Amino acid sequence: MKRLAMLSVIATGCALFSSAQAQETSPTLQKIKNTGVISLGIRESSVPFSYYDSQQHTVGYSQAIALRIVDEVKKELKLSTLTVKETPITSQNRIPVLQNGTIDIECGSTTHTKERANQVAFTNSFFQYGVRLITKKDSGIKDFSDLAGKTVVTTAGTSEDRLLREMNNTKKMNMQLIFAKDHADSFLMLKTGRAAAYVNDEPLLYGARANEKDPQDYVVTGTPPMSEVYGCMVRKDDPVFKKLADRVIANMQTSGEAAQLYTKWFTQPIAPKGINLDYPLSAENKALFAHPNDQALD
Repeated sequence: MKRLAMLSVIATGCALFSSAQAQETSPTLQKIKNTGVISLGIRESSVPFSYYDSQQHTVGYSQAIALRIVDEVKKELKLSTLTVKETPITSQNRIPVLQNGTIDIECGSTTHTKERANQVAFTNSFFQYGVRLITKKDSGIKDFSDLAGKTVVTTAGTSEDRLLREMNNTKKMNMQLIFAKDHADSFLMLKTGRAAAYVNDEPLLYGARANEKDPQDYVVTGTPPMSEVYGCMVRKDDPVFKKLADRVIANMQTSGEAAQLYTKWFTQPIAPKGINLDYPLSAENKALFAHPNDQALD
């Protein structure tokens, strides 16, 4: 009996040591355990990924993924309660606030690029898309070549910011570029006539159009000059936390849960106006769901 008791004590001690060791190798998990708080970076107008509904609650496709990761963190740390703190971020400050510990993870509409991967780590991708433009239906603009000499807006700090600057330099398009503070402001530039076109990620353009009183007044068009993927951002020095988030996303994709979530947010009426984006699951996203990975496309 004494021997059994001793073995039990040893086993318990090993388990506790293993748990403590795992948390030590994840600064993020240790921080969350110590504070009882996980901090999410959220977007205010990235429809339908992460945005405010009419009650100022954060909702969306990406937000649902973030909350599934929160559930897994709570389970991993064996916490009875876990407070979720939400911090609104922009395209310009999202990386600094992750690096300085203000937020622990951001699942919104952040493109995984090799340049950004030098500063932060990206989880498995949860969405693949092309870059396109939106314009008023009577503008006569059909493709990117038609933007030469026009005033064009995108959101500051996005990959489209860099893309448009490169287009101007390499193709001598003489576009007058405007860099708005957020996606809502970018669309407002188009709506009020201060810009002839708004360039961004295709699903965000569909989301912006769907929220308008007369969405038929706008058309999403243009041959995508590049394809990109979204992933959640986590700190670069924490592979253990990244692995946890990767596992959640991969399980959602291979189990069919991600496809169901996609149907809810992209092919059915959504808050706040009950408009359907009518944006079917693409072949590229089907392939991504079948083979989860964390690879940048640029």
